[in-house]
Formats: sequence, structure tokens, C-alpha cells
Amino acid sequence: MNKARSPKLDVLAIAAHPDDAELSCGGALAGAARLGYRAGILDLTRGEMATRGTPATRAREAVRAARALGLAHRENLGLPDSALEVSLENKRLVAARLRALRPRVVILPYWEGRHPDHVAASRIGYEACWLAGLKQLDLGAPPHRPFKILYSTLYDETGRVQPTFILDISRDYARRARAIACYRSQFAGPQRQRGIHIPLTGLEERLEVACRYFGELIGVRYGEPYLTRELPAVEDIVRLPARSI
Repeated sequence: MNKARSPKLDVLAIAAHPDDAELSCGGALAGAARLGYRAGILDLTRGEMATRGTPATRAREAVRAARALGLAHRENLGLPDSALEVSLENKRLVAARLRALRPRVVILPYWEGRHPDHVAASRIGYEACWLAGLKQLDLGAPPHRPFKILYSTLYDETGRVQPTFILDISRDYARRARAIACYRSQFAGPQRQRGIHIPLTGLEERLEVACRYFGELIGVRYGEPYLTRELPAVEDIVRLPARSI
């Protein structure tokens, strides 16, 4: 996917590593593509510090996963894995890509988490969205600021995060699962490698349980939870979804 010919996007997920977006918001991306929207992923690192796989292997897996989701665009900025910094340089790099891709909706990792790269990716993404809209900042393309920023909270391990809404991904769960399965270097094999526990082993199964749980909360088979910093607006109370009793 050549970024010089990148289409303008409707939805863009910004992720720290290849496979993060598939695991956290793959249902939303697959659903957007099914509805005819242009969806894409901006991976910040190549995942080169992972215990499993190589950057070249993960790059090939990422291409296959993008096809499985029906994405219009995917690219990787090649920033250092496990050393992702919330620096002005990195924010400007992401802001420049936001101006080129011009997404209406941006999906970011939740701003708190166990993995420092996920936290950094969230901050870089949010601040880049702000920088991308500054008219006086020269980034080689006209200013653009996304209309909506969503935070995926499926990775939440505390159980304390209350999502703003849950997206019904029942129709798109199979495509999400196929995309995750593309990462064979990460999700197949023994749980230990040279004495090191591989935390990704079984992660897709645990997230399936989470998707079933969030789906149950809204009366569907599978759901993905999202958080926004602002409250959602409602125009018609008669057509509100999710039964109360």
C-alpha cells in the first residue's frame, strides 16, 4: 500500500504494533469497510522487540490481515518498538499522515495500560490530531483535524473503565477473527520460549470472551467497547438501542 497514493479515509486506527488494531478494534474496521467506508491502520512500530516473529514476518502478516479486514490503506512509520516516545518529532510525523489521509474518525488505544507503547501511541495520536489542524504549522499538506476520536477499551485489564458505547460487531466478528489468525508468528506455538512467558499466547481467546461479554450487555452476540472524552448526542429517544428491561 503506497502512501504516496493513499486514499482519503473515513476511519483510521492508530496502533503501536502490527496486530494491535486487529485485536482492539478489528470489528469496527471490518464493519466500516462492509458499510462502504474507507478504513485504514497506521502502525507506529514494526514490533521488532517482540519475542516472537521478525519485522519482515509481521509485515507480511499485516498485509494479509489488512486484506482480511477489507482495509483501503495500511502503513507503518517504523518508529522504535519498546522505545516509543511522545516527542514533537513523532507527533509531527503522525500529524503529517493525518493531513494526507484526512480521516473523519480516528481510533486510538485507551490512554492507560500495562504496555508503555500503547500509552505512548494514545498520546501521540491525540496530540497529532490537534497539531494536524493548526493552520500555521507547515507539514506539507493542508490542515485537517479529525471530527471524532474514539478510544478502544477492549484491552482494559482493570475492569474499571466504563465504555461510552458498545459497537455491535456480530456481523463482522468472523472477519476480525480471520485477520487475527493472519498473525501466526504471534498466536501459534508453545506458551513458553526459552523460558520466557509469551503473553500473547491465548490473548485472542481471552478477547473473544470479552467481545462476548460486551455483546451480552447490549443484547447481541459480539461487541467492542469504546470510550469518548465527550458525551454522545441523541436526536431520537424513541429509537434508542439496547433494551432496558
